[in-house]
Amino acid sequence: MKQEVFMWNPWHGCIKKSEGCTNCYMYANDSARGQDGSRIYKVKGNFDLPVRRNRQGEYKIPFGTKIRVCLNSDFFLEEADEWRIEAWKFIRQRSDVLFWLLTKRPERVRKCLPENWGDGWENVWFNVTIENQLRADERMPILLDLPFKHKGFMAAPLLGEIHVEKYLIDGQIESILVDGENYPNARPCDYQWVKTLYEQAVLYNITFEFLSTGKWFTKNGKMFHISNRMVQREQAIKSGMQHQGKDVEIKLSLPEHEQLKFEIFT
Repeated sequence: MKQEVFMWNPWHGCIKKSEGCTNCYMYANDSARGQDGSRIYKVKGNFDLPVRRNRQGEYKIPFGTKIRVCLNSDFFLEEADEWRIEAWKFIRQRSDVLFWLLTKRPERVRKCLPENWGDGWENVWFNVTIENQLRADERMPILLDLPFKHKGFMAAPLLGEIHVEKYLIDGQIESILVDGENYPNARPCDYQWVKTLYEQAVLYNITFEFLSTGKWFTKNGKMFHISNRMVQREQAIKSGMQHQGKDVEIKLSLPEHEQLKFEIFT
């Protein structure tokens, strides 16, 4: 059964951090609406989304759902430190869904973890962005040193050839995602760059997904302009650079108060 995916943006806005941020999609979307993407604010109408219930008292987001967090921001922004305290409580409460976190700020993560974190929570999958070799060598060692049960990385937008073999040896990395770039001034993604990462993933039997080519894609010295997002995705799939790696066991569990309710009424 295909896993259902929700988006949760408890806050909006971000401060550009590195090369991958140059043509940020969130900035582009905000600019199109006459807004400033660097303005960071709590999204009150969306903040408590994971713990909302329907009229029957059931969670609106069902058991086993994957929730992608802060796609319009960064979960570990300094400006969000106060809000994150409550966000962690929601994540802890919903031990029955998987929260997928992505950051360009892994150096801030350890001091931002809750006191009862221990060696990690089973329902959190932590990822860093590595758009080029410079950021891979900066962020991957930090990622490997952090206490998370599940780890991965996303090369998006992929801006050059990246070698991460030395970071894959110990088996901590469970998934690799790669994507091209869109929006104004999009930079090209090269077939060989994707292939290089794909071959490393296959070598260590890590799940690899080439999400899309982006607007500009080069192969064998030829540049292709692919404006349609669906076609970008189709071409990524046709490339054959998708790999289902070793199985990853995620032990989601019913929240404690839900377990009690289940025991009483069954």
